[in-house]
Amino acid sequence: MPDQVNGPEVRIRPWVDGDLALLRRVNTPVMKKHVGGPETDEQVLARHQRYLNFVATGAGCMFSILLGTEREAVGTIGYAERLWNGERVYEIGWNVLPPFQGRGIAVAAAAAAVASARSERKHSHLHAFPSVDNPASNAICRKAGFSLLAECDFEFPPGRFMRSNDWCLDLTATP
Repeated sequence: MPDQVNGPEVRIRPWVDGDLALLRRVNTPVMKKHVGGPETDEQVLARHQRYLNFVATGAGCMFSILLGTEREAVGTIGYAERLWNGERVYEIGWNVLPPFQGRGIAVAAAAAAVASARSERKHSHLHAFPSVDNPASNAICRKAGFSLLAECDFEFPPGRFMRSNDWCLDLTATP
């Protein structure tokens, strides 16, 4: 799968083995405060392996967010299958490193990831479940064209429920 480009500076590239270092960079208390805190190194390694296997298993796709002509890795974005309200859907999530936040990078990366999910023609809907206490991620959903459906109790990570907003984007609609 080639890099997806959105705008002159932001690209997403399918996850590769070398992205483990990036995954460790986003595994901090600040970056993970809305999703239960940092993971252990064992959990990070298991997550990395899942990301590497996403495409081969048909479970979704994980990407590195790259910035500028030097393609600096500044975050992660990806989507994965889940059962939600009786329907098989994709769930999307992202992380942008603090020095790069507030610059529209996550919105541009989300547009590229939506295009990738849409091109698969596998699922009709893409959901995002940011915490109700995470204004930045909720703003990204709004700017990326998602519709707010409702507040819900969402389990992430497994065994931990959080109050989230359920944002949905129709992948069958013409962009």
